[in-house]
Amino acid sequence: MFELITRLFDMALFKKGPQDLPSSASLLGLLITADLAVGFLMASIQGHWFGALLQALVGVVLLIGFSAVILYVAGKRARFYQTTSALLGVDALIGFIALPGIATMTTGKGVLLAFIVTVGLMIWHGAVIGHIIRNALEQTLMFGLGLAFLYLLVTYQVMALLFPELAGID
Repeated sequence: MFELITRLFDMALFKKGPQDLPSSASLLGLLITADLAVGFLMASIQGHWFGALLQALVGVVLLIGFSAVILYVAGKRARFYQTTSALLGVDALIGFIALPGIATMTTGKGVLLAFIVTVGLMIWHGAVIGHIIRNALEQTLMFGLGLAFLYLLVTYQVMALLFPELAGID
């Protein structure tokens, strides 16, 4: 387990790519569970547990779907387990690091610093997604960052549509 976390940290620091993870359905299942747990914790800070569970599920489904689509279009379906595991693992890792900042913003104390840290983590998250995509598709970093931006944009739009309370829509 420690080795897995170390590899995910190395990916988040742009030292390794998805090819450094084993191609394993059981690893994918473990990282789906981890990402669901972190997503649930993040969403439950601001809302009801059932809504938080739905938000976490939708987030994981969107990430898995995104990975499947880009790999299918690129003709690299054999990389699905590694790429999806990397995306889920890094999402869970960075989400876990962001938990204190998100919790701080809900308390109303130290909001500015927590907001700045959270925005920095969001930018870092997008860059790491781009790095993973670049390695998975053997493309340039700009291409990977473009797809990462597209993924994040679509994810935020879908979440706002399905959960309008997240976007502050009444």
